[in-house]
Amino acid sequence: MSPLRLVFLALAIWGAIHPMYYFLQWFGENGFDLGGMVDAWHVNAASSGLVWDLTIAAVALTVFVIAESVARRNWIGLVAIPATFCIGVSCGLPLYLFLRNRPGAGQGESV
Repeated sequence: MSPLRLVFLALAIWGAIHPMYYFLQWFGENGFDLGGMVDAWHVNAASSGLVWDLTIAAVALTVFVIAESVARRNWIGLVAIPATFCIGVSCGLPLYLFLRNRPGAGQGESV
């Protein structure tokens, strides 16, 4: 495995574990209340801006993953979409880059 793929894999793992630590901590303190979590994300203008920043990045990443997966016929890359929306862009983006850069990951042209 190339050093670049190892970096992407390490970032995907870190991007899954680190945010999830905080999500699980919040759920432990407040129960499994997704509505409450969304309310907490919008507690002030700074956090609302961050939420929108990450939401727009997640949508852009999703469009890119779909376009690239279709063009390259690299269907495993679609796994990055649920990772992005269930965990975050910090996991979804490096996971997609890891999957996209594997040997034989589609021979089509990039979009």
